[in-house]
Amino acid sequence: MTYGAVMIALADPTRRALFERLRSRPHTVGELARIAKIQQPSVSQHLRVLRGARLVRDRREGTRRYYSVSQEGLAELRRYVERMWDDVLTAYAADDPRPPKGRAAAPLKRRGLR
Repeated sequence: MTYGAVMIALADPTRRALFERLRSRPHTVGELARIAKIQQPSVSQHLRVLRGARLVRDRREGTRRYYSVSQEGLAELRRYVERMWDDVLTAYAADDPRPPKGRAAAPLKRRGLR
């Protein structure tokens, strides 16, 4: 999966709310349905999308399945945002005719802070 699947999964407000709830502790589908006040089949569908984006994982405990947050999808999204931010900073630096080399150090010396 890519960051796109994560962004699509979290774009839905219901999925985002379920994901936020799972950040606190693992929940079953039934618990999430009661909390979100939606039907269990709907919760299951939302969890399937979140699991496909590697944002949640599940574990069986007897007849119950507990869902919890997975860091895999978030790590992919973070890498994407960091690459984008690096591109923005590089473009900004390339557009600046006078790069900020040494400009911050001089005022600190004058104030006696260095």
